[in-house]
Amino acid sequence: MKKWTAVLAIPLLVTMLATGCSSTQSATAKDSQSSDNANKPSTWIADRVITGLIFEDAGDVSTEMNPDIARVLKEKTGITLKIQGVSGNDSTQALAAGLAAGDLPDFVGFYLDNSGRPEMPILLKAAREGMFTDVAPYLKQTNIYSKYFQPGYLPMDSQKNIVFRPEFNGAAYLVNMDISRNPGYVGKKYVGGPYVRKDIMDKLGIDPASIQTSQQLYELAQKMQAGHFTDANGKPITPIGPTVWGGKDVDTLFNDLVWTGPSDEKFLRDASGTIKFESQTDYPLKRIQLIQNLRHEQLISPEFFTMSENEAREGVLNHSFGIVADMHNYIPQNNDMTYVPLGPINFVNGPYYKQLDYKSYSAGWAIPTTTEHPEDIVKLADFLASREGKLLFKYGIEGRDYTLDSKGNPIVKKSVVDLMKSNPAEAEKLGFSGVGNYWGEYLGLTDIDDTDDFGEAVYGEASNSNSDATAKKILQLWHYDERRKQAKIVDGLTPLSFLSEFDRGDELNQAINNYKDSLIKAYFSDNMDQARAIMNDANAQLNNGQLLDRFIQFLNQKESQDKITIKF
Repeated sequence: MKKWTAVLAIPLLVTMLATGCSSTQSATAKDSQSSDNANKPSTWIADRVITGLIFEDAGDVSTEMNPDIARVLKEKTGITLKIQGVSGNDSTQALAAGLAAGDLPDFVGFYLDNSGRPEMPILLKAAREGMFTDVAPYLKQTNIYSKYFQPGYLPMDSQKNIVFRPEFNGAAYLVNMDISRNPGYVGKKYVGGPYVRKDIMDKLGIDPASIQTSQQLYELAQKMQAGHFTDANGKPITPIGPTVWGGKDVDTLFNDLVWTGPSDEKFLRDASGTIKFESQTDYPLKRIQLIQNLRHEQLISPEFFTMSENEAREGVLNHSFGIVADMHNYIPQNNDMTYVPLGPINFVNGPYYKQLDYKSYSAGWAIPTTTEHPEDIVKLADFLASREGKLLFKYGIEGRDYTLDSKGNPIVKKSVVDLMKSNPAEAEKLGFSGVGNYWGEYLGLTDIDDTDDFGEAVYGEASNSNSDATAKKILQLWHYDERRKQAKIVDGLTPLSFLSEFDRGDELNQAINNYKDSLIKAYFSDNMDQARAIMNDANAQLNNGQLLDRFIQFLNQKESQDKITIKF
């Protein structure tokens, strides 16, 4: 991004200014702390307000703090924490506009589960232009975040491309989050991907695990249509519905027609070992042909790519879809286990396999240079990342929400478990992540090993053997533990992680985004001739000045000369 785009910023600036979320209202406020902290707890930081603005989707941001939780945080640290989110549907656009405006709170949070995300060029530009504080000196003084300086603690991408980029000579402007304490750690066990109605599969006499190709998926949808199956309200089902989170393009539903591995970036090696982008293969047209067939035969929801999350969840709850394109085993709308995993569908280069990162990482935070007392934000982050801090933002208040067993581990109170079942919205008001309020995760969710810290990998597991019963049954049905043992653990960087180092990275990023948009247009085109014309235009942008070939050559150099592992 050569320039900040004023047109993009204008509608978002109004929203952000209306929130009153500025550092002049918080970090420049008069401190009421005494220079003598003799009577303060060891976790005390300062008597001040700290504000944070989280550039994530609205459904992922918790802005309300329970008054009792806020009081305990204040007693322990002196901090009054105020979290705000941005309005709008595109958190990346909001991030660009927010940084362009320059009127920022004490810290900002954002998605950053790899350095190839679209947020990365925006964040790097801000860091290079001096918009963020170098927090390395403060991190070194902490108990938890100081681990980031230990060799091998951060995964390679996080270490080299995000937190300690060589170009910054030891400075750290972006702090990666959700780092697991130990390699290969898996906390909550997820089974994601397409799900299918078990009752329909039973009536058809088909094992859900036997559907492993897109052709088999197509034939299954045809059988569902011919079977005239109905939903919970007696209405005809749609054989293939969108994800439980709403409409989007979904790779996992058509794995064997998508030129990618688990990274979903549409780069992969061919049989000869040559790196190719999907546009350099015939798989896009194969996938377009299949989706056009599904559309024309009314086997797929007309809103497959556009449906709202509320409509999609309602459809799952009413069993309106024979197949849900993507969900996981903890979705509350599937507590009756109407839907079970389908497949999984094979990859384009062979049978499906599970791939794990050397360590997890996702999201991040940064402190604007306009913030006074940046050291206090780092101290707060470190407190929240400690076991004591995690107890507060994950489990709530001792006595009110949990008790401690003989080992000092939390046992969730039955009243909380019962409230979560009877009234999840009311339970969320208790104000901690165990019940769905995530205020503490934006600064504190790192150095993760819940089994070691709290005696359980999943919230409430120790106090309720029947918790997440459906999720556990699905794990067994999918043979999760067996697949986990056979999983590939990779510490490397995805191809798009190198965009910021490539001399035409912005241009390529725009071309790849245009390619993705063109695919959606091609899916909805009238015929394959129109689809080819659409994709030819997209490919021409990728091939302009040998753009794509030069990037692939750049990847080969990084791999051979810098000895960096590229994961697909």
